[in-house]
Formats: sequence, C-alpha cells, structure tokens
Amino acid sequence: MTPHLSSSDTVARYRASSLWLDQLPSPVVARSPLSGDFTCDAVIVGGGYTGLWAAYYLKLAQPDLRVAVLEAEMVGFGPSGRNGGWATAGIAGSAKVYQRRHGSDAVVRATRETCRAVDEIGDVVVRERIDCGYVKAGMLSVATSTPQADRVRQNVLAARAAGMTDDDIQLLSPEQVANLAEVSGVLNASFSPQAARVDPARLARGLADACQRLGVRIFERTRAHSIEPKAVRCDHGTVRAEIVLRATEAYTTRLGGSRRDYLPLYSLMIATEPLGADAWAAHHWKDGLLIGDRHHLFFYAQRTADGRIAIGGRGAPYRLGRPLDESNERNEDVCRRLEAALRASFPVAAEAKVTHHWGGPLAVPRDWSMTVRFDRTTGVGTAGGYVGHGVGASNIAGRTLADLALGRGTELVSLPWVDHSSRRWEPEPLRYFASSAIMRTLAAADRYEDRHGRRARYTMPLRPFLPPS
Repeated sequence: MTPHLSSSDTVARYRASSLWLDQLPSPVVARSPLSGDFTCDAVIVGGGYTGLWAAYYLKLAQPDLRVAVLEAEMVGFGPSGRNGGWATAGIAGSAKVYQRRHGSDAVVRATRETCRAVDEIGDVVVRERIDCGYVKAGMLSVATSTPQADRVRQNVLAARAAGMTDDDIQLLSPEQVANLAEVSGVLNASFSPQAARVDPARLARGLADACQRLGVRIFERTRAHSIEPKAVRCDHGTVRAEIVLRATEAYTTRLGGSRRDYLPLYSLMIATEPLGADAWAAHHWKDGLLIGDRHHLFFYAQRTADGRIAIGGRGAPYRLGRPLDESNERNEDVCRRLEAALRASFPVAAEAKVTHHWGGPLAVPRDWSMTVRFDRTTGVGTAGGYVGHGVGASNIAGRTLADLALGRGTELVSLPWVDHSSRRWEPEPLRYFASSAIMRTLAAADRYEDRHGRRARYTMPLRPFLPPS
C-alpha cells in the first residue's frame, strides 16, 4: 500500500497545475481520504466534471441515495481544472459516426441537447451560487487563410445539417467580426451564441461543494486500483455499492485492461498578465466571448474574468511509455507556438507578459466519438471520450449516467452516444507512430496553408486517424 500524500504537499502540487488552480481563493484544503471499508448505494470513481455531475444529478433525483465520489488527487486536479473554460454546443465526436448507426434525427436531437447543456450549466451555477465567471457571450471561430475560410463555411453547413438553426450559428464577414473583437487577418468567421465562458477550476470546486451540501461523500487522495461490479478497491479500503460509475476519462488508460480504450493527448495553454481596462476598451473584445481559429492545430482563447487572455492548443508530443505523465504538461515548442498565435491574432496582447503555462490530458476514442453506458446486470457504468469538449459534454454525460443508473426513461437515455462502442486503439508502438504522424502532418499542413493559401491535401492518407473536420 502507498501512503497518503500530506495535505500541504498535495495542495502545493495542485495549485501549480494551472492558472485556474493557482488563482483559487485561499485557503484550499484537501478533503480526507478513504480510511477503511465503506458502503453506499452509488460510488463514482473520478472527481472531475463527469463524476461530480453524475453525483449531483443522482442526489437531485433521489435525495435519500447514499453517494460517494473517489478522487485520486483533489477535485479538479485533472482536465476539469485545467481546460480552456469553454462550455459550448456541438457534438463531442463525429456526427457521421452517430448518423450511420442511429440516423439523422438522432444527431439532431443530440445537437439540440448540447445547446441545452450550456444553459443547464448556467442554471446550476446560479442555483448553487458557484462563483466561476460564467458568461454566455458566444463563440467566434475565425479564419485567416483561404483553406480556413472554406472550413468555416463547411462547418456552418454541417452544423445546420446536424440540427443547429440560423439562430444557433451564423457566417460572419470581417466587418461583422470587428463588432465582436479585433482579430488580425480575418477573412471570415462563424459565430454561435450557444457558448459560455467559465473558470473551470472554480466550476469544479463549486460543483463539489454543491454535491456535499446535498449529502455526497467525497474522498480525495483516494486512488482506485480495481473497479468491479459492486466494489471499488483502493489502497486503504474497499467501497461497496450496487451502482459503480467510472468517470476517469484519459486516466482510464492507467486501469488494468483499459490502456487501449483511449489515446491520451495533451492540450496545453498559456495565459497573459491581466490587461488594463483601456487596452480592452480599445480592443473591443466582448467580455465572455470565446475565440478560436480554424488551423488544423487550432487555438482556443478566452478573455478571463480578471482581464487576461488564456489561449490553448494541441500539438504536444505523445511519449511512448509515458503517455500520462506530469512532464508532458509543459512543452516549450508548443508554448512558443501559442505565444506566436497570441501575438499574431490579438493586437491587445502584443506586449503582454505570459505568466502561466500548463496542460492536461484529454481522452480520444478510436472513432473520436464519446460514449455513455450503463450495464444494468452488473450495475457498472462509464462515460468519456470527449475529445476536448468536456465542459459541456460531461454535464450531459453526468445527467445521462444518473438517469441510466436509476432506470429513468428520459430523452437523454436514447441519445446516440448511449451504449456507443468505439474499437480500441492499436497497441504500442503503433499508437505512438499514429499519434506522432497526426501531429507532424497537421503542423506541416498548417505551415503549407499559411504560406501558400491553398489546402494541404497530404492529410488525406491519415484521415482514418484524424478528428472530424
């Protein structure tokens, strides 16, 4: 058995993991770990968004249910406390994958649910008085080259085919973009009002507090080593329950027999120092507006509640033998690329100092499409594979897991990701070679398109491994 980390060491390591965790109000105190066997009605492994949402909705639906959450580190330590703070509509995965199996109507229903999820998060934030900077001001996706502009137009058409209306997504001219934010070199953009900014760590911790007020037991610094029907075995005790939910996302790959369920990829971020009110006034960036671009290795950015720009992107190298490791959370090449995108896209940040650099893992299924499932015969459920869309998708997954576990025949349990099955990734080193090839090819495609203004067609051989366009 491994000893518990001291509370002070845990908190220091926790705060160093992202801008959001670093800025949490003091004091931050680690919750007590499991110390002995425990019995309840439902046990959830994972104290990120999925696990917390599932616990929250289980207790709302059935207040007398005894619910426990087990978290290996501290609530929000993983991607829930490190992501870009984008609560957005849109399917986490491939609409084509779901449509082939369930039809176009199921895709439309799924898309509409992702729109509702953005408002559902906002409703909970208000109801539970969670101070997480939630502002629903929409999302702007900008194009700065002809191939990107083509992708913007195609994505607008695809979004409407998947169930979004003209009110949900619009194609904008450069002049219309200027009314929302000053972004250099824009050729066109799409805008969706179905998006909100959040401070992700404060959302996670506020949700945990709300769960505790409802009576959920949360054990931190409690690593699960075995997840079985009716039991979760940890270092210092076993939790027994009729309902066992696994909400471990990318960390699923550390569990026995699950290493190939996902490709764990790191998304990295940087943040500037706070910018002054005069700078923001000159820049015209609407508070709460989310901004991303349409590079293959795209960036995603938010104007934070305290006036910073936090910007992130993909491209961190995949490490053979250590796909999940704290050494992967920072990478100087990616940091330089993000800083270049920051300076090039946002004149307001031309001279701003970068104060934070961090990252976190996301779970990529083989078909890039999320799954929610619950086996009534064993009482075991799981959800994950959000491919970087976890703020909104996890809310849907948590509500769906609660309904499935309680046998509630809601609209949620008929959505196309319920019982969806993705085939496993290839074994190492094939998975390593595939991941490395994806990142090299996408980076090369971006360089080619930026230089020549023409679509880079040599991504086509890797299309079976790539995310939905």
